[in-house]
Amino acid sequence: MTKTTTDREQRAAAAEQGAAEDAAERLTTAPADSDGPTGIGVLGWLRWMWRQLTSMRVALILLFLLSLAAIPGSLIPQNGQNQFKVETWKAQHTTVAPIYEKLQLFDVYSSVWFSAIYILLFVSLAGCIVPRTWQFVGVLRSRPPAAPRNLTRMPVYAAWRTDADAAAVNAAAHRLLRGRRFRAHLDGGAVAAEKGYLREVGNLVFHLSLFALLGGFAWASLASGTGGKLLVEGEGYSNTITQLDDFTGTRFYGTDDLDPFYVKLNTFTSKFQNNGSQIGSAREFTANVDYYEGDDPAKLKHGKIEVNHPLEIGGSKFFLIGHGYAPVITVRNAAGDVVYTGATPFLPQDGNLTSTGVIKVSDYGEKDGRKTQLGLSGFFLPTAPVAFDKNTGPRSLFPGDADPALVLNAYAGDLGTDSGLPQNIYQLNTKNLTQLQRDGEPAKARLKPGQAWSLPDGYGSVTFEGYRQWASFNVSHRPGNGIALTGAVLAIAGLIGSLFIQRRRIWVRAVALPDGGTLVELAGLGRSESAKIAEELAALAVDLQDDAPALDDESGEPAESGGSAESGGPTGSAGPGGAPDGTAPGPRTTEADEAPAPAESAVPAAQNSKE
Repeated sequence: MTKTTTDREQRAAAAEQGAAEDAAERLTTAPADSDGPTGIGVLGWLRWMWRQLTSMRVALILLFLLSLAAIPGSLIPQNGQNQFKVETWKAQHTTVAPIYEKLQLFDVYSSVWFSAIYILLFVSLAGCIVPRTWQFVGVLRSRPPAAPRNLTRMPVYAAWRTDADAAAVNAAAHRLLRGRRFRAHLDGGAVAAEKGYLREVGNLVFHLSLFALLGGFAWASLASGTGGKLLVEGEGYSNTITQLDDFTGTRFYGTDDLDPFYVKLNTFTSKFQNNGSQIGSAREFTANVDYYEGDDPAKLKHGKIEVNHPLEIGGSKFFLIGHGYAPVITVRNAAGDVVYTGATPFLPQDGNLTSTGVIKVSDYGEKDGRKTQLGLSGFFLPTAPVAFDKNTGPRSLFPGDADPALVLNAYAGDLGTDSGLPQNIYQLNTKNLTQLQRDGEPAKARLKPGQAWSLPDGYGSVTFEGYRQWASFNVSHRPGNGIALTGAVLAIAGLIGSLFIQRRRIWVRAVALPDGGTLVELAGLGRSESAKIAEELAALAVDLQDDAPALDDESGEPAESGGSAESGGPTGSAGPGGAPDGTAPGPRTTEADEAPAPAESAVPAAQNSKE
């Protein structure tokens, strides 16, 4: 007996403890510990993952990640924009360059990780836009919500009594609301109206524009290509892979897809500030070109290319991205024969266009019975100083060609051009070359235009004939740019609409009272915090007075629906059945803003409540 009693007491105690724990779990506000949905199967997990991906929170996170992922592309030179800058950057940062290559930081916008982010964002936006669009279409096809039973509970409310027929008042309210561009519907003795649907349209346009923006970027990354070309004044080229300096294609745009055209650089104009605190600053860069599309020279046209003002030829744009000087040099061998002549581009090294370059004379001929090649390296200075600084070496004082000079060193031997291996035309490999000497010192010369330099040991002469300017161009074919730009503009327009367009609802109900007359009730509800629904409802009440004038009380004063907190009027509230004193029921009065009633009419004030 004792043992049975003890068991009962233990079971009862356990039951009480379990009930207490259940009650504690029901009362607590802490989230339940869970690693995720359990016991829902593969389909449930997929549904849960899809809902997470298409949620607004994940879309914002992906958009933030996309903006962060684009930062390296603006800080690190990209292969698709300027291959030369990429190679220069790699030469200056030999330690981190291999790491950056593995991370695809020189091709950010076509990298795997960048593509994964915007593809996920693309899918997230699609999963968000499609159901919202169908939902919005359903709302447009449906009628505005019917009037609530008790309009006095709405945030904004007004009412008065009139002798006009209830059906006529409702019809007049329906007409006035339609005139104010409300979607209005008259049914069941009340008018329901709604306005501001463009707010949701703006929201959808914003999301659709982001969708188009991402689509434009995706199309550009798959069907675009860029090439580079450096032209000296007087030179031209055909847009083929053999004449481009470099080319970067994509999956759907290769060397066979290049737009056919011909471009010739006639003249290049560069102007710089020559006085004041901004001396040396660029003021004008203009490339004057002749071009024609296809293979018909008879359709030759003239064009002008400036910074940020490209020339569009076919489906490609011709951008001006750089300029410099190209000394015109003539080299004669020991026999006096011209073995090299032409303009050789020198590359700027600083803001004053101190430029370095090399001249490779592969066809020099023989010297002392042996095949010999010459190599010249040096500096072109647009504005040379009187004397060079021993620490800094040759440096230009001004980017304009005020006092040009050419400084050269000479090498003889094997340039390596006959090996068949590719070489950088702007670098001189001195491994198999010997620098020419004069009086036991490296031979060098400083030349003005028109001057000649006699090389030591009978190697001939070098004449500095003059100089021309060169310009470098980026040839870009990006078909998705127009879509991306349109998407960006529409996204801004949609965002403005979703922020500033106010969505609101208004109900008007006119009902016949048992003791005669008609009770007119107006109520409004703003769907956004900035909606000026009180002022709009007051204006509607003023216009409705023409068809439903308010009755006067026994003292001859207009019978109002109630006073305001500021005027000290009555503050009672009643339902549509009427107030005990026989006047129209008054709205509740609160501390919220009120729209004052017209001074010469019996229109009550439309008031806000804090419910």
